[in-house]
Amino acid sequence: MAFALIFPQIDPVAVAIGPLAIRWYALAYVAGILLGWVWAARLGKSSPMVSKPAIDDFAMWATIGIVLGGRLGYVLFYKPLYFLYNPFEIFVVWQGGMSFHGGFLGVMTAVMLFARKRGIPLFVLGDLIACAAPLGLFFGRIANFVNGELWGRVSDAPWAMAFPTGGPALRHPSQLYQAGLEGLALFAVMTLVVWAGGRRRPGLLIGVFLLGYGLARVVGEFFRQPDAHLGFLFAGATMGQLLSVPMLLAGMWFIRRALFRPPLAL
Repeated sequence: MAFALIFPQIDPVAVAIGPLAIRWYALAYVAGILLGWVWAARLGKSSPMVSKPAIDDFAMWATIGIVLGGRLGYVLFYKPLYFLYNPFEIFVVWQGGMSFHGGFLGVMTAVMLFARKRGIPLFVLGDLIACAAPLGLFFGRIANFVNGELWGRVSDAPWAMAFPTGGPALRHPSQLYQAGLEGLALFAVMTLVVWAGGRRRPGLLIGVFLLGYGLARVVGEFFRQPDAHLGFLFAGATMGQLLSVPMLLAGMWFIRRALFRPPLAL
């Protein structure tokens, strides 16, 4: 290899004050939630069905859904036997271990409970939250890159790099691929659907997010190194790809349902 990028040695700890350490990973979660909150509130201004105070209140519900769902998803999907024998480590979240699919289920549960409690149409609220989700995904993947984790497969691409925990082999910076696909590209697609009047069809944006994320994750996993304790699973697929199949199917169902129903008069 004549040329390769050098992995930037960024300290995972952004700020340290005595024993208190604030990590970039935590800041990424905060940034994603705050920006998602602002974006959902902006979109909600034109909706008579969701008030700004409701969106403000839901931010806390979403945060709880992300953290609890993400952690429980990691425990159940990726290391169930390990945590079965080490149950107290489930609560050691500062050592890492979060699952997007689990976080998604957590937020989906929060949306259903909150919509029922406030009397908000479920799909109208779900569409707003779906529009904000790619922002959190973008910052989360950037944090993965800063931490030097979830790196890609061995590659001879000119932009391949050696990660501190990935041995001497040069690898795809798959975290950046996923930040671009799941974050920036998906956010752009969903924004275009909003501008095209997609919010007049409740559930359409939920479907676009599910389908878009599923496709982005399946593609991104072809460049990402599978988890060492799982490896390749059914038909050579990774856990991330298998968990994305239900999202693809659900996304197509939501889109079809939304398009075959009369649009709202917003």
